[in-house]
Amino acid sequence: MRLLVTGAAGFLGREVVRLAGHDVVPTYHTAAVAGGVRMDVRDRGEVADVLRRVRPDGIIHAAFRQSDWETNADGAANLVVAARGARLVFVSTDVVFGGADQPYDEDAAPCPVTPYGAAKAAAETTIRAVDPSAVIARTSIIVGSDGTSASERLVHELASGQPGALFAGNIRCPVHVSDLASALLELVESDHTGTAHVAGPDAVSRLELGRLIAARDGLDPDTLPFVPGQPSDVRLDSRETQKLLTTRLRPVGEFLTT
Repeated sequence: MRLLVTGAAGFLGREVVRLAGHDVVPTYHTAAVAGGVRMDVRDRGEVADVLRRVRPDGIIHAAFRQSDWETNADGAANLVVAARGARLVFVSTDVVFGGADQPYDEDAAPCPVTPYGAAKAAAETTIRAVDPSAVIARTSIIVGSDGTSASERLVHELASGQPGALFAGNIRCPVHVSDLASALLELVESDHTGTAHVAGPDAVSRLELGRLIAARDGLDPDTLPFVPGQPSDVRLDSRETQKLLTTRLRPVGEFLTT
């Protein structure tokens, strides 16, 4: 399989490229990647041209920009239209949901309350309409082991006295970047269609996650500033997707303490 990975300069995209055993073509927008191809997903013509030249069998679409509708929604539309039969796995997010008293399973309808969640929900709708065989892989906070994820960097900044705070009311299901990347590679080679939830099995607040990271890295968890924040419980129920995978999605308490 010739695999094209968008967002290959990003935290998740880099790991997908590293783990892939395929003929991989990384794409990037701003920060160049060795052996990669520049592609701005917002540019419909450029996307079509790159896919014509690369002719991928599979695509993992990991590119995003936090508060940019054109990248997150229009970019996904440009990609699925140009994919022309290539196997597509689109990385979506738990914040297509707005919060509930119980975890969201794969059949739950999106109900976003943030611009980022709305853009990802719009992308999901477009992908379903254009390519029902595609996989929409929703995930949560992505954490690593080397301190380079956004959550790890934030904890170190807060511990050093920089301004900011962790939200105690935001409940998520963090996933290790290697587990997620491995699962996405399985999904792109599988015959699964539709939605998949690819997040850790345990839910923690942003504050609890920050304290776990601090303890792992030898920092004092009790010094991390926090605020209650708007209650937002967007737990993903990934049990059905886990049944499809050989990759084990580890709980956050395990991968942050081993």
